[in-house]
Amino acid sequence: MTRRDPKHAFTSRPRDADTWIQTLGPTAPKNGAKAHRFTARLSFDVTPDLRGRIKVAAFRRGITIAEMLRDLLSREFPPNPRGAA
Repeated sequence: MTRRDPKHAFTSRPRDADTWIQTLGPTAPKNGAKAHRFTARLSFDVTPDLRGRIKVAAFRRGITIAEMLRDLLSREFPPNPRGAA
């Protein structure tokens, strides 16, 4: 049996979700453009059929898939009443 290299070990997770999930406020870009909200990429697998239906729905609404899914997720997961995101 070989020993695990400590440099390649996984780090431990914080004890609670509020510590684990950081909420960053608006950030100002260095190039002088308008401030924007921090975003994080989220990836998940869907069937080709579902992907097609999502694309068609976004096209019919005149918005991007990202805008449509951000809105849907915001409705499904509203801000936490305790003030944490």
